[in-house]
Amino acid sequence: MLPAPEKSGCGRFCLHRVPIEESFKLKRTLPFLFLAVLPAVLMPISAVAQVNPDSAQAPQQAPTYKYEAYAGLAYTSLNQVNLSRYGLLGGKASLTRDFGKYFGLMGTGDYYRAPISSRSPGNPGDPSVYSFMIGPELHANLYEKLTGEVFAELGGEHTGGDGMTPTISFAGGFGGGIKYWLTDRVAIRIDGDRVAGSFSLNNNTPQLANSTHRTWNPRATIGVVYRF
Repeated sequence: MLPAPEKSGCGRFCLHRVPIEESFKLKRTLPFLFLAVLPAVLMPISAVAQVNPDSAQAPQQAPTYKYEAYAGLAYTSLNQVNLSRYGLLGGKASLTRDFGKYFGLMGTGDYYRAPISSRSPGNPGDPSVYSFMIGPELHANLYEKLTGEVFAELGGEHTGGDGMTPTISFAGGFGGGIKYWLTDRVAIRIDGDRVAGSFSLNNNTPQLANSTHRTWNPRATIGVVYRF
């Protein structure tokens, strides 16, 4: 007879002890395995989602313009012309150099020839006026697309075609206007000013020392502004 297997003294409890220990070790190892794999999976995802600050577009800033060019239809009275009854129509052009947000330096030139009316009696002779002036300008935004400005000007004015002697005078004045911006570069501008000049009387002679008298001419313009 074969010898009977040796019996252990632990009974049924010993038969289940080994499998229970292996299952417990496996359950305890799985969480650590998961924690080790999770960073390896998430790191590439976070790297892809991260935005490179060098490649990100910087916020666009409003462009800065230094110059404004203006051209438009202009009107001037003829108070310096004796017996004048009507003003003249013409054109005006200017160029402004901006220095900062509120200050600019403006140069203007204008020419007037066409009479407002052809009714008789009209202005004596065939008068014409032109001037060249320069001066400071202050401007500021009033409301949304509306900008206001005030300016002073100094230069020379010529009046011809009516017998003045001399025909050129120092001139200067002040004025203001408003601009409405249609786009970032283009605006409609309306302005007015008063310009003083000292011209001699009609048919003056050297015996009268070419005596002069000061007059003020109101002027008005409407036109288009382009800044760059």
